Amino acid sequence: MRWTRRDILLGSLASVGTLATVEKPTLAATASYFSGTSIDNGVTFRSTNFAKIDRKWHRQVVKYFSSEPIGTVVVDTTHHFLYLIMENKTAIRYGVGVGREGFKWYGRATIDQKALWPRWTPPPEMRQRHPELPESVDGGSPKNPLGPRAMYLLRDGVDTGYRFHGTLEPGSIGKDASSGCIRMFNEDAIDLYQRCPIGTAVQVLPHIADQAQNAAQTNQAVPVE
Repeated sequence: MRWTRRDILLGSLASVGTLATVEKPTLAATASYFSGTSIDNGVTFRSTNFAKIDRKWHRQVVKYFSSEPIGTVVVDTTHHFLYLIMENKTAIRYGVGVGREGFKWYGRATIDQKALWPRWTPPPEMRQRHPELPESVDGGSPKNPLGPRAMYLLRDGVDTGYRFHGTLEPGSIGKDASSGCIRMFNEDAIDLYQRCPIGTAVQVLPHIADQAQNAAQTNQAVPVE
């Protein structure tokens, strides 16, 4: 992968602390965001209550114009959307939570590792900020903030420290809430995981309003089951 000086600047870490995968929860997850349970690979987890979620954050197919190849994942951090580019100038759009102030990052990466119900190990920098955190949380635990899936973002074979993953806090989708990782509804993390093979190209941008359908124009959107 060839890097320009601009790519390096955009992709540089905001601080050492941005290596953290997720931060200690700051938004209380309320029972209203969940409804019933689902089973995935033998693990029972709480289902997202999408009736309580603004429809603009629901997974859906939208018009999308980009010079990026089909299969590329593009994240619009300003508008809190992740796009998986499809054929015929369309994309599957997912609502996401992104890094809060001081933990934002931009640039290119590749999904080079994937995990089902991953174990979560807080990075040393996070445990320094929050010494009460455990050394690790087993995959499938209801206290594991990565949820059912993790897609690890690498750059030139080096782990960036960032991931696409599920969340314990559906209310954080559409907000700047993480330590740089891209949070998704658990159901969306499962969906994206199965659509993105190892080697999937990723681009994280401040915004792409000039390329993507305006977030307010949902009348042409088609829900994705």
